[in-house]
Amino acid sequence: MEVSAMTMDTLWLLLGAALVYFMQAGFAMVETGMTRAKNAGNIVMKNMMDFACGTPVFLLLGYGLMFGGKNGFIGGFHPFALGMEIENGMVDTVPLWAHVAFNTMFCATAATIVSGSMAERTKFKSYLIYSIFISAVIYPIEAHWSWGSGWLSSLSILDWNEGFHDYAGSCVVHMTGGVCALVGASLLGPRIGKYDSEGKPRAILGHSITLAALGVFILWFGWFGFNPASSYGLHTAEQAFDVANVFMTTNLAAAVATVVTMIFTWIRYGKPDVSMTLNGSLAGLVAITAGCSVVDPWASCIIGAVSGILVVLSVEFFDKILKIDDPAGAISVHGVNGLWGTLAVGLFARDGGLFTTGHIGRFLVQLIGSLCTIAFVALSAFILFWVIKKTVGLRVTPAEEIGGLDLPEHGLSSGYADFMPHYTPEEISEAQGLGLKVPEREAIPVEIKVPLKAESAQSGGAISAAVLHKVVIITRQNKFDPLKNALNAIGITGMTVINVMGCGMQKGKSEFYRGAPVTMNLLPKIKVEIVVAKVPVESVIQAAKKALYTGHIGDGKIFVYPVENVVKVRTGEEGYDALQDEE
Repeated sequence: MEVSAMTMDTLWLLLGAALVYFMQAGFAMVETGMTRAKNAGNIVMKNMMDFACGTPVFLLLGYGLMFGGKNGFIGGFHPFALGMEIENGMVDTVPLWAHVAFNTMFCATAATIVSGSMAERTKFKSYLIYSIFISAVIYPIEAHWSWGSGWLSSLSILDWNEGFHDYAGSCVVHMTGGVCALVGASLLGPRIGKYDSEGKPRAILGHSITLAALGVFILWFGWFGFNPASSYGLHTAEQAFDVANVFMTTNLAAAVATVVTMIFTWIRYGKPDVSMTLNGSLAGLVAITAGCSVVDPWASCIIGAVSGILVVLSVEFFDKILKIDDPAGAISVHGVNGLWGTLAVGLFARDGGLFTTGHIGRFLVQLIGSLCTIAFVALSAFILFWVIKKTVGLRVTPAEEIGGLDLPEHGLSSGYADFMPHYTPEEISEAQGLGLKVPEREAIPVEIKVPLKAESAQSGGAISAAVLHKVVIITRQNKFDPLKNALNAIGITGMTVINVMGCGMQKGKSEFYRGAPVTMNLLPKIKVEIVVAKVPVESVIQAAKKALYTGHIGDGKIFVYPVENVVKVRTGEEGYDALQDEE
């Protein structure tokens, strides 16, 4: 072997491994953005630790199970896969450790997929247990069937005798992670407030679409290592052509899936759904991963288009029909589209595809391989999660879930500085039914530097020098004392206070988030009414803004109205004089 060829292949494989590792950041950002801020630290911690814990256990046990033996159901139990054809520390054309490093990254990807579906209500220690077990046992065994010279790699049916094909892991990595996520989320149950009394799903909005989008961009970038580097080399002309085709089909499938999801949600919901479109990008990437080397670019467009629609229908199916709460859509993105991409090999492959050659053998091989993998992973995951549930427990307490996992699981008051949590009415109602107190936080002191520019209800212009104005303030109940003190400090001593229910958005029609209608959440509020004359209305508004401001949804609104007249009943005084308290 030429040293230059070995060096080229090794560098190519390690570059791919680095890009696949960076996908961990993408998964962390997608899951964090699509869940609520009160769990941000917990999400990031889980994504970090499934890789950190999975790396040593895959080396000590998983790698041997995956590559330690040919054919058969399971590999060896030794750490360095001595059953492989290893000569002078080499695996094929690369050093053993480069081969181990690259496959470690794929194992970590399969494990981290589960996090998104079980987010916001899973015990951290339970997550560590099942993440380690997936990396050490479940993933290596099923991956051995396809990539470790196991029985699927040589499966022959009818006119196809070249075995099961999964170039970079639609089945081996993504569908495996998706099936584990499905089983785990099913046993775990939905988040508090996800379904109403009639079983209809409520939209629980993720707190940062920006973070979710960043995560998708990172994952798309990382996929250029995930798929092309699975050539395991780049020193021959044949490998160069293969890698170029893989790069092209990968990008095309993702792009087409993204566009199709945008259009499909636009038609279905009346507006293009941002979070669902982001999932569409990932669905296209997952679906093309199995066949990226054996299909032509035109076929990758079809695979991507189907995945773009499939992910939307799948999210709705699990959410509305099966009542399985999947905050990040991981079951649909990785599980369902992993299956679709694996079967698509048997439909569109240049060699042996049902739609390209008319032969059915290859499709049957892909179908049997997928079904067997699903059966093994589902059974293994069910036993694993059931044992955890019956021993250490899977789910946190209702109080911990409502308050957010950052504090009880990690001692982190918030993943964001000065964050004020927002609770849905369903969570508040559930907490009160359980005798729990929903925690509150103090107002954030802030210097208001936004210039006042209020509008007159009659003239449409700036507030005039009219003597009398009515100021109506609607805000949180726990903000009354700070507001009262602030108004008293500027000379306002009379006010009317009413307990009300309300929300701060006006809607002409129903909105949707990931296929679920966004309901009008009526929250407990107070309405403070003041008629001012002597005190400038601008001073009232500035004092109220400073007392109420936190920078988060729910701070409230201030309404200003012109008042034609005021009559004091006792004395008959009118206008300015009627508002004065002097005898």
